[in-house]
Amino acid sequence: MKETQLLKGVLEGCVLAIIKRQQVYGYELVQIMRDYGFTTIVGGTIYPLLQKLEKQGLIKSKELTSPDGPNRKYFFITAYGEEQLMNFQEQWNSLIIKVNRIVENEESE
Repeated sequence: MKETQLLKGVLEGCVLAIIKRQQVYGYELVQIMRDYGFTTIVGGTIYPLLQKLEKQGLIKSKELTSPDGPNRKYFFITAYGEEQLMNFQEQWNSLIIKVNRIVENEESE
């Protein structure tokens, strides 16, 4: 299985976690993901996801001036987005435990 297939299920949570730490614009988000080792992430993946998260009310955007040229659309997490991020983190931690049990051939207690 390719990493991109595995990532699809957790990408929203990763994006919310990054946006919670700092306001970002789309291209910057792609670069941050790459800095974390997700070298296959491209704008064509991130931009539609940002639109989806904004439509769901998990993030909001605001156009701000940029020191490097035209204004940029920055994204911020909402209170609802923070709730969903906490839910994601709980589910992720639970999933890690279950998958590790299987991979390491340990039975549930």
